[in-house]
Amino acid sequence: MTSNFITNNPLLSITLFSFTMTLITTLIYKYTTDQAKLKSFREELKSIRKEMTNSKNDPKKLNDLQKRSMEISMDQFKHSLKPMIITMFPAIIAFSFLNKLLLPGTIILKLPFSIPKIGSNDGFGWLGVYLLTSIIFSTLLRKLLKVH
Repeated sequence: MTSNFITNNPLLSITLFSFTMTLITTLIYKYTTDQAKLKSFREELKSIRKEMTNSKNDPKKLNDLQKRSMEISMDQFKHSLKPMIITMFPAIIAFSFLNKLLLPGTIILKLPFSIPKIGSNDGFGWLGVYLLTSIIFSTLLRKLLKVH
């Protein structure tokens, strides 16, 4: 029954799947990371970037700022690794299921124009639709749920 719904309504199915996966991933990310620390990393990186643009004529200071920026980025990555690992395996299983159910190369979303090198000339398959919708849902859910 589930597979019939997916094959008969591929655009709606992929959109719902995308929303569900994005919501689950966002919630896992929110509750398995220290949001205050991630916010401070983000703010510090923003400050360093601003300082880097003002220090273009001072190579030593610029180098120090780049090193600090890399350190913060690595710390930020370490904090994000746990939710990434938690969500990776279920996502792989779900994508494998969809890939078997919705044949690669099948156009799900037809476009009135061509986008070279992205999708086919006719539109997007399930993976293209998933990527487009997940970017939109991720942006919205992160803002709504205040995830950094």
